[in-house]
Amino acid sequence: MDVRHRLAANMKRLRKERGWSQETLADEAGLDRTYVSGIERVVRNPTVSVLERIGIALDCRLGDLLD
Repeated sequence: MDVRHRLAANMKRLRKERGWSQETLADEAGLDRTYVSGIERVVRNPTVSVLERIGIALDCRLGDLLD
């Protein structure tokens, strides 16, 4: 599985573990819901800065998103 698919799967899993919708994650990370959806559908290629914002919102390390 390539890194973008791993990111999508891990982000979705961590989001669902918290009981969050894509909209809640987007609000917590200061992103648009459609951008979060695009990452999870592997149609967006987020920057490191966006990954940091998602990691902070999900209270996880960047490695947790990419491993």
